[in-house]
Amino acid sequence: MKTRKLMLGNEAIAQGLAENGCRVATSYPGTPASEILPALADLKNETGVPAHVQWAVNEKVAFEIAYAASITGLRSAVSMKQVGLNVASDPLMSAAYMGTRGGFVIISADDPGPHSSQTEQDSRLMAMMAKIPVLDPDSPAQAKDMTALAYDISETFQIPVMLRPTTRVCHSRQDIQAGPVPLADAKADFKKDPTRWAATPKFRYQLHKQLETKLNDIAEFEKTAPVRLNPEVVSSKAVVTSGVCAAYVREVMQDSGLMEKISLYQVLQPYPLHLRFMEELVQHHEDVLVIEETDPVIEMQLADRHRVKGKLNGVVPGVGELLPERILEIIGGFAGVEVPSVRLPDVPGRRPTLCAGCPHRASFFAIKRAVPKGIYTGDIGCYTLGLNLGAVDTVLCMGAAISQAAGFYHAYKDQPDPPDVVATIGDSTFFHAGIPALVDAVVQNVRFVLVILDNSTTAMTGNQPTPASGIGACGESLTTVDIDAVVRGCGVRFCREADPYQLDALTGLLKEAVSYARENGPAVIISKHPCLIHRRGAARDVVSVPVAVTDACDGCGYCIRHFECPALVLKGDSGRVTIDPMACSQCGVCIHVCPKHALIEQKNN
Repeated sequence: MKTRKLMLGNEAIAQGLAENGCRVATSYPGTPASEILPALADLKNETGVPAHVQWAVNEKVAFEIAYAASITGLRSAVSMKQVGLNVASDPLMSAAYMGTRGGFVIISADDPGPHSSQTEQDSRLMAMMAKIPVLDPDSPAQAKDMTALAYDISETFQIPVMLRPTTRVCHSRQDIQAGPVPLADAKADFKKDPTRWAATPKFRYQLHKQLETKLNDIAEFEKTAPVRLNPEVVSSKAVVTSGVCAAYVREVMQDSGLMEKISLYQVLQPYPLHLRFMEELVQHHEDVLVIEETDPVIEMQLADRHRVKGKLNGVVPGVGELLPERILEIIGGFAGVEVPSVRLPDVPGRRPTLCAGCPHRASFFAIKRAVPKGIYTGDIGCYTLGLNLGAVDTVLCMGAAISQAAGFYHAYKDQPDPPDVVATIGDSTFFHAGIPALVDAVVQNVRFVLVILDNSTTAMTGNQPTPASGIGACGESLTTVDIDAVVRGCGVRFCREADPYQLDALTGLLKEAVSYARENGPAVIISKHPCLIHRRGAARDVVSVPVAVTDACDGCGYCIRHFECPALVLKGDSGRVTIDPMACSQCGVCIHVCPKHALIEQKNN
C-alpha cells in the first residue's frame, strides 16, 4: 500500500533504499548524513524486512562490509559524510576497478557552508578520482528516486554508484509518496573469481581498461541524461545546474521571468557528464553559465572554455554555500537584467559551546589546571569545543589528536625542558581512528598523556551507539568492547579511569599521569561520565547538586572565562554571577571552579 509522508531528506533516502531491496546497509555517523541509517533501521523494525543494518567503527569498515555483500549479489549501501569518504577512500578506489554484482550505492553527504565540517570538499571530485558515476539530487523526493536509479546503473554496468546529497537536501522536508517495501528474502551467492575479487596488478590493468569502457557507456546512459527544463525556449544563453542549486535556479528564473528567455538544463549525473549533452551545449549556445556546489565538477568537463562562465573564472563564488539570493544576483548579471538585491541582515552569531553540565567541560578544566603550560592536541567531536576553554590547540581529523601528540613529542624531545603534551579524544573517535595511533605511540615510546573523553555515546551526531554501548542500530543487544582493555591491549601500562565531575580527583590523577609519562611513556586516563542529553545514558542516576552564589562573589568573571558554563551568567547590574535555573543541570562542578569559593551547594533546595 502506498502512503504519503512528510519525510526528512535522509529519511527519503532510507525509504528509497528499503523500497529497492537493500539487504545490507552500514554507516558511521556524521552530519549531514547521520539520520539515514536510523531511518532504515526503523523501517526494518516496522516491516520485518530481512536486512542487516549496522553502525560500523569507521567509514572504511562500513564500506568494506557493504561492498562484500554486493559482490555476493545482494543490494547494499553505505552512508557517510564527505570527510568520512576520505576514510573510506582506499576501498572506494579498488571497488571501482573490481565492480559489483548486486547494486551498491555509496551515499556521501556534502556540507557546503560548511555547517558542521572541517572542509567543504566535493564528493563528486572523489567520484571522478575513483572513476565511479555520481548522482546529484535537488530535493528529498529526487534523492529517493535516485536510489532506484543508482541501483539500476550499478547493476546494469556492475559498478558502485555514488549518491551525493548536500545539507539542504538531507535536512529539508518534503511530502513524499512512500512505496511498498519488498519483504522477499534475497540469497547471497558469491561466485569465486580470484582474477577479479583478488586481482593482482596484471589483472588490475585489465580491470582498469574495463572500467574506462563502462564509464564511456554510462556517459551515454539515457536514464541519467541532463534534463532540459524549458525545451520551448530558443536562446544563445544557457544555464547548467545540478543538485540543490537546480531547485534554487528553477525558482529564481521562474520568479524573475528568465525561464522564458534563457535555456535551463539540470544535470542529474555530474560524472561522467554525458557526451551528447556537451556537444548540444556547444552547438546551440554561445554563452553558458554553470551553477553547482561545491567545486566546478561539471564546468571542468566542458572543454570549450571560452564560452563557459562559472567558478573557474570567478563569476560564481568558489567557496561557501550558494543561497538563492546569491544565485539571483549571478543569473541577473549573466542575463544582463536588473534584479532586486536581497541582502539578509547581519545577525551576530553565538559562539558554539559545550552544554551546561557537559562532563567534557570539567575534563578540560582539570587538564588546564593540572598541565597549565602543556600543548593540547584535540580531535573531531563536540569536545572540539574545548578550544573555547583554551584546552584544545590543534584539530586536524579523526584520530589525529594522538598522532599529532606524537609529532609534537618527537619535535621537542631533544630540546631542554620539552613541553608536556595532553591529547583528548572521544570514545567513539578512539574506536574510529585512535587505536592505530595509540599502538604507534606505544611502540615509539611517546611520552604524553591521552585523555579519552568517554560519555558512552557518539554525542555530536545524535547519540549513536559506540562499540562499548552493547546496542545495535536496530536496538538489538550486541557484545561490548571495553575501552580499558583495548588501551591495555595496545601496550599502555598506565591506564586509569576517573569521573570528571570529581574535579579535584581528576586533576590529581592528571598530574600523576604527567609525571609517569615524562619518565616512562604513554599514560591514558579514561574520563568517564554519561552525556546528559543521551536518552539511553545513565545521567538520570546522577545526584543533583544545586548551586548558590554567596556574597563572596565580586564579579571577577573567572568562572565565566575559564569554565564557560552557559548556566553561569554575569549580571551587569548586580556585578555578580547568577545561576540560570533553566540552563543549570545541577552537576555542581562549578563549586570547585571559583577560586574565591563564592559558589556553594544550596543545602535547603
